[in-house]
Amino acid sequence: MDWLSADCFKQIIECTPLVSVDLIVRNSNGEVLLGQRMNRPAKGFWFVPGGRILKNETLSDAFLRLTEAELGQSFEITSARYHGLYEHFYSDSVFGDQPDTHYVVNAFELIIDAVLELPKTQHNKYQWLSEFDLLERDDVHCHSKWYFEPDKGYTA
Repeated sequence: MDWLSADCFKQIIECTPLVSVDLIVRNSNGEVLLGQRMNRPAKGFWFVPGGRILKNETLSDAFLRLTEAELGQSFEITSARYHGLYEHFYSDSVFGDQPDTHYVVNAFELIIDAVLELPKTQHNKYQWLSEFDLLERDDVHCHSKWYFEPDKGYTA
């Protein structure tokens, strides 16, 4: 898969939604993995791992690539449960205050009992939180909270 030039990617963000995968990663205690985002949008917030699907990349291939990039280990999509479809709207983008960003997100839940060596590319810190704790915190982004609130997405 080829990465887009910055100019091309900016034009796409200006004109169309991005399609992505978010990973609701749980440990054996039922806690959810969150990373503190280093990049816009949602910079500085605690967020579930994930990323966009590339052109001509199947959902299964995107899942493998994103789990490797975001979790440090690749997982097959068949090891996850589909959680639902969501829309995320941001007033900024990776390019700054303009353009705004619109994501159409496929959320998947993955239970991991293995110890992960988590990459520091998109998130500089990680933590495991209970659903109750993440819903109570102001520094957890609302889009990550939506996965644990009824009627926020288009579920199967």
